[in-house]
Amino acid sequence: MIDTSILILGLFLLAFGGFAVYDLATAKRRREVYRVKSTVTAYLMLLPAVLLAFLFVLLPILYSLGYAFTDYYLLKPNDISFVKLENFVEIIEEISEKGMLYNAIKNTLTFVIGVVPLQIGLALLLALFVNRPCFGSKIFKVCFFAPVVISLSVTSFLWLQILAPGEGGLLNSLLGMFGIPPHDWLRDPETAMPCIIVLSAWQGCGYQMLIFLSGLSNIRKDLYEAASLDGASRWHQFWNVTWVGLRSTFVYILITVFIGACRILTQPMLMTGYMSHTVTLSYYMYNSGYTKRLVGESSAVALLMTIFIGGITLIQRRLFREK
Repeated sequence: MIDTSILILGLFLLAFGGFAVYDLATAKRRREVYRVKSTVTAYLMLLPAVLLAFLFVLLPILYSLGYAFTDYYLLKPNDISFVKLENFVEIIEEISEKGMLYNAIKNTLTFVIGVVPLQIGLALLLALFVNRPCFGSKIFKVCFFAPVVISLSVTSFLWLQILAPGEGGLLNSLLGMFGIPPHDWLRDPETAMPCIIVLSAWQGCGYQMLIFLSGLSNIRKDLYEAASLDGASRWHQFWNVTWVGLRSTFVYILITVFIGACRILTQPMLMTGYMSHTVTLSYYMYNSGYTKRLVGESSAVALLMTIFIGGITLIQRRLFREK
């Protein structure tokens, strides 16, 4: 495995170096001394980032792609056999039997359908609210963005205290003041995933709020003035000016939030554990690869998940492309 990694790294560096030399040779033929110096500096500055991206992104992807067609068992790294499509056949069988993988797919889709519109909607509302010039708008921006800088682990443990079963939980204590009996929010299949959806939307909407604010700052103010002079209502101004100006920003946010939602792992892992009503695809892959040591099966699921995310992303870009 190490020899293969070194070989791939060598080929990658050779290709990167060849491209750099070709670019430099082209610049020399044109006698652009300044361009040669700037190009050398650019490639030297780029090299560390390229190496890190190769070692921690591209190389694992290549290995995972290869392992998807093997019976790689983590405790037997030297005993790997090529099994063709057996892993994918087992995946189809487990889905047809409505096993844990079926639950993982269902829960992931439920989470995506719930959190994507909720998080984007909250982010847009917050952006429109703090974008208006008013007293304390900067303080509101900081408060709304604060959950983003807190790690998901800390956020999950915080919400565990809020949603704790019995009268010890903050939410149950508040509801008890109105005579509502305590509820085990994270163990109940009807409420566990909605709780995780609300937590995730609350934790992440501040980041999308900043992106929407950036898009709002690029919309010309005279467009609103012209629309107001034409008698357009606030709703018509939003729909025909604001929303049109935020179209490209919205597409970027939609794609990134969708990809992030498909990869959810931390919240169900820390808040509920490996349970049928909250397990997600990423959690299933983690359990298969690191708990059961079935790296081949886990890699096959990861490959199918990557194809699904890539396909949906392409569809989103095609649907919302500029005309």
